[in-house]
Amino acid sequence: MSNIVAIVGRPNVGKSTFYNRLIGERQAIIDDTSGVTRDRQYGLSDWNGKTFTVVDTGGFVQGSVDVFEAAIRSQVSIAIEEASVILFMVDVATGVTDLDEEVADMLRRTEKPVLLIVNKVDNSKRMMEANEFWSLGFEETFFVSSLTGSGTGDLLDAVTEHLADEEPIESDLPKFAIVGQPNVGKSSLTNALLGEERNIVTDIAGTTRDSIHTKYSKFGKEFLMIDTAGIRKKSRVSENLEFYSVMRAIKAIDEADVCLLMIDAQLGMEAQDMSIFRLAQRRNKGIVLLVNKWDLVEDKETNTARDYEAELRNRMAPFNDVPIVFISALEKQRIFKAIELALEVYDNRTRKIKTSELNEIMLEAIERHPPPAHRGRFVKIKYITQLPTYYPAFAFFCNHPKHIRDSYKNYLENQLRKHFNFTGVPIGVFFRQK
Repeated sequence: MSNIVAIVGRPNVGKSTFYNRLIGERQAIIDDTSGVTRDRQYGLSDWNGKTFTVVDTGGFVQGSVDVFEAAIRSQVSIAIEEASVILFMVDVATGVTDLDEEVADMLRRTEKPVLLIVNKVDNSKRMMEANEFWSLGFEETFFVSSLTGSGTGDLLDAVTEHLADEEPIESDLPKFAIVGQPNVGKSSLTNALLGEERNIVTDIAGTTRDSIHTKYSKFGKEFLMIDTAGIRKKSRVSENLEFYSVMRAIKAIDEADVCLLMIDAQLGMEAQDMSIFRLAQRRNKGIVLLVNKWDLVEDKETNTARDYEAELRNRMAPFNDVPIVFISALEKQRIFKAIELALEVYDNRTRKIKTSELNEIMLEAIERHPPPAHRGRFVKIKYITQLPTYYPAFAFFCNHPKHIRDSYKNYLENQLRKHFNFTGVPIGVFFRQK
């Protein structure tokens, strides 16, 4: 079950600032260096031991003021359908507006937990003024300042109380999800793989009602395909398809072991694809990149598959040890190759390395290229062990764990990748005091 916390409200009430505070400024900086657009709309947060995805709906509205109101209404209805907790943000500086009243009216009808956040409360005068928002009728109302962060701790305590503990789906089979932007060909691929005779497995303990798990077993291969795209509720969300599909992608990523990220060969890897890629990476999921509709690309003389692939790896750096397959879902070209790679990535993600072998190989690599000294102090790494996590993670025990630079951490990750097969899988490298 994936926990999604959606922030809704009028434009300019401070949703993005608040969002950045929840996901941590650090991530915003990391993402900007790796070429992700600044208007990222979703990211990971954790509080009180619970991890959840925060969605800032502000990034999904373009257009004029009258478009705004319709777009905000449709976003609120999608959030009511898809999110676990809804944060409704208003602004003390402008007071209660008609649009606030309208959104409040929609939100009062839902069974989902709704927390009202009165933003920009940063002095005692505003604290008094904020009291008028109790009139909107939400029992859980919080006065905060996104800029200074005051009040956010109590709010997050309340949010995590409403979140379910994540229950993994009970199944020994690998779980694959095809993710990507709308109209990229996800359902064509699902249909090509599963054909008509689908054996739908929805009675697995812990399966959420908004995804179908279809069991695939042909040609000696078995896995579960998580399909979230095909389930549309009655409400029409066509005008906000991007927002809707993002909510669905988040859920699919959460439930999967390996994500088959599909992009359109004619459009290349767009900002939205990058966002989905980074989210899967931060969730430590296996990733296979599928370039669909390659048969439609003109001018393959100058734009060869090799050049195209090099460009993609460049975009994905630093994590670019990912299988890339050029497919056509409609023509069923190389779709089984894609599945074989996904199964390999699944194996890589569950790979356990013997401690003796790990130390033998990695200590030699460290000796060849020792960590740089920090202010005259020599950093010595004594021992390495693989952690008992659901994805490959390694602890390096040393005398000054805080003084190891990112560049050296990358070196160690590259050495692990060079000697052991972790293609398609994010690796965790941690330094511990010995």
